[in-house]
Amino acid sequence: MKYVIDFSKGSKEQKDLLGGKGANLAEMTKLKLPVPTGFTITTEACLDYLEKKDEISAELDTEIRQHIESMERRTKKRFGATSDPLLVSVRSGSKFSMPGMMDTILNLGLNDETVIGLIQKTDDARFAYDCYRRLLQMFGDVVCGIDKNRFEEQLDFYKSKKKYCSDIEMQAEDWQELVAVYKDIFLEVTHRPFPQDPYEQLTLAVEAVFHSWNNRRAITYRRLHDIPDSLGTAVNIQEMVFGNFGTASGTGVAFTRNPATGEKGIFGEFLLNAQGEDVVAGIRTPQPISELKLLLPQVYQEFLTLSSLLESHYRDMQDIEFTIENGKLYLLQTRDGKRTAKSAFKVCIQLVEEGIISKKEAIQRINPTMVTQLLHPVFEPDHLKNAQVFATGLPASPGAANGNIYFTAERAKKASEQGEKVILIRQETSPEDIEGMVVSEAIVTSRGGMTSHAAVVARGMGVCCVAGCEEIYVDEFLEQATAGNVTLHQGETISVDGTTGTIYRGSIPYVEGDEWQLLETITDWAKEEASIGVKANAETPADIKTALKLGAQGIGLARTEHMFFGEERIVEMRKMILAQHEEALMIPLNKLKEFQKEDFRTMFTLLKGKPCTIRLLDPPLHEFLPQTEEEITHLAKETQRTPAEIKYRIEELHEQNPMLGHRGCRLAVTTPQIYEMQVAAIIESAIEVAQKDTANTNVPEIMIPLIGSQEEMQWLRERLVQSIQKVFDNTGQEIPYKIGTMLEIPRACLTAEKIAEVADFFSFGTNDLTQLTYGFSRDDSGKFIGAYQDKKLLKEDPFQHIDEEGVGTLMKIAVDQIRNFDPSIKIGVCGEVGGDPQSIRFLKKIGVDYISCSPYRIPAAILTIAQEG
Repeated sequence: MKYVIDFSKGSKEQKDLLGGKGANLAEMTKLKLPVPTGFTITTEACLDYLEKKDEISAELDTEIRQHIESMERRTKKRFGATSDPLLVSVRSGSKFSMPGMMDTILNLGLNDETVIGLIQKTDDARFAYDCYRRLLQMFGDVVCGIDKNRFEEQLDFYKSKKKYCSDIEMQAEDWQELVAVYKDIFLEVTHRPFPQDPYEQLTLAVEAVFHSWNNRRAITYRRLHDIPDSLGTAVNIQEMVFGNFGTASGTGVAFTRNPATGEKGIFGEFLLNAQGEDVVAGIRTPQPISELKLLLPQVYQEFLTLSSLLESHYRDMQDIEFTIENGKLYLLQTRDGKRTAKSAFKVCIQLVEEGIISKKEAIQRINPTMVTQLLHPVFEPDHLKNAQVFATGLPASPGAANGNIYFTAERAKKASEQGEKVILIRQETSPEDIEGMVVSEAIVTSRGGMTSHAAVVARGMGVCCVAGCEEIYVDEFLEQATAGNVTLHQGETISVDGTTGTIYRGSIPYVEGDEWQLLETITDWAKEEASIGVKANAETPADIKTALKLGAQGIGLARTEHMFFGEERIVEMRKMILAQHEEALMIPLNKLKEFQKEDFRTMFTLLKGKPCTIRLLDPPLHEFLPQTEEEITHLAKETQRTPAEIKYRIEELHEQNPMLGHRGCRLAVTTPQIYEMQVAAIIESAIEVAQKDTANTNVPEIMIPLIGSQEEMQWLRERLVQSIQKVFDNTGQEIPYKIGTMLEIPRACLTAEKIAEVADFFSFGTNDLTQLTYGFSRDDSGKFIGAYQDKKLLKEDPFQHIDEEGVGTLMKIAVDQIRNFDPSIKIGVCGEVGGDPQSIRFLKKIGVDYISCSPYRIPAAILTIAQEG
């Protein structure tokens, strides 16, 4: 088995083996683009190394040496030579892009002797010692685990002592002196000198990159982005080209379209006289790439040409890393660019309009989770007028957020766990900060640019970010940030506008953003490909309007119990519960009927004939009764009873296990008048709406909850049909309707074929079905689900994703039985997993007709269904 592959032998299709970076370097080499020579150590080598407990095999060592020798022949340089030495970079690169999550080492091969050879070759001691000190810092950090701040502190101290304002003022003797200091740090911490043998450096560096696959920040990132742990990382060994070789040299990162907005055109940054890590790490604030046109016009024009070629070749927006050495341009990496949700939608639409990709391909490129990020919140304009600006920076990731400021990832994480909304403020973020970034409402850095670590990671997570706020002095030791004469301390509140780059003092209210047009275009395309329907769980006018705007084909679950909690309505509901005979029961029921009719008329009018499934009362009655002394006293006055009588009735209705108690269809068996009132209200409302608008013909779907047997369903159906017939007789009009049930009892799933004899439709209630299958209380499972997952007793939370093996098997049995009885019976899903992309794939496979979810999950559901074909 070959573990090492030269750039000239690979291709972009080999991402599993070469990682994304290696595959793209090979592809660019094949396209004869200016890529420094090199080779890739495969992901298989990484997995083999990790499996064999951290030992590079003799076979791999031999292959690496052979490929180094091949590089020596091509470059006419020698690795470890004292004149014109070959220096290399060592970079990780997994199949999926993980910006900054793993490790990079530059200038490898330098030592006390080869640095002299580099000076002789370049006639530039300042440049050579700068490269050497960078190697010492990166090698110490990545390979030996030395805190990189140890090196940075010494650099800052040295510049302060010399009264230098920036690295550019450092001279050759300064860097030479700092190299000696860095070597002392190395010796002090590791108790061994920095290795002088270039091959030893290379071996240790490769091992460090392999190890980085399992470092904490990489694991956290993979978990956040659902990247499998089993992929491993490749290692790319590449000839060094130097952006820190003077004012005609530089380094940069650029996108072929704006990664925040999707706007077409080159968007990026560069630094002259710098190496690549300076841009990505945010150590210096870079210049917009448009300024390269003025400083190095020929290089800029060549970069535009190559960028256009790469976007055309890959048929997607590209993120390109480049280095300029003495006026010559080199490409170090290209990849599909990380982008915000807005940019992802806009770029896909543009590429379809430009004829580069099809609508179907555009749909496949949109991650359904991006939908929630698309409608980013924005600050309320009226409140912004009087807001006090603290500082401004670069608008690195759009959105608006407020929260309490913290200066370390650890503090931010701890505060978040205690329920605080947190905002992380740093000089610049590094991959070690990932756990604090994940929990933050926003991220602010005083250094770095639009392509810094903070910016790239924030955009990927959909978190707003302001970078490069150079007017802010961040003191992480004193836990404070100062801009002008204002100092903010840990725990104080700020508001961050990632769209404009503005930071405000205090908390500013925000409202959801509005990118409906982009969303509508993509969801309309997705609907053309979708094979099952998407409805909404909604009953309020606002939610119904939102659901329809977001693409719902109707209402799959209207929960009538939500309609009883208004101030007027709850009083009548309580009077009904307290009624001691049928006559007393009917008075509040008739009032509740009018409230229900008002709601149903609004629903049917808004839906304009679209399907509407209305679930009859589900929860136990005690949930509607008062809990506080004040409420009990008020109800006693309203019903002309004593507080003691009210308390007695509350106690009477108390159940040891309400979830399995007197609720749903069981309540209707003992008090059928409640369901009879509800169905009369539904049918009367539908008739009245149809009378006003003959084009608005609704077919109400009446859903009975918690059915467990055919006998229950038949008994209740007969009574509801009688109530509906009375409405028809009284009004002289008839309309079509359906009576169905929720499948949420395991027994109902196992006997679905029999229930189908007396049901017109079915809808799975996955919340209760999961509770009753596992024996877990959804409300209490949070206390132990995490421990189950940590101990590998549960792969996932079954309330977030369908448990295919258990709950899913019951669902499949039910679907198969119903289809066997009558293939035309509609089957849906109305639990919240109906909006979960992972669950949707399973639901589509078992053959449901539609899913129903909360309004804001609808576009993601439509996309997922379309992607599954």
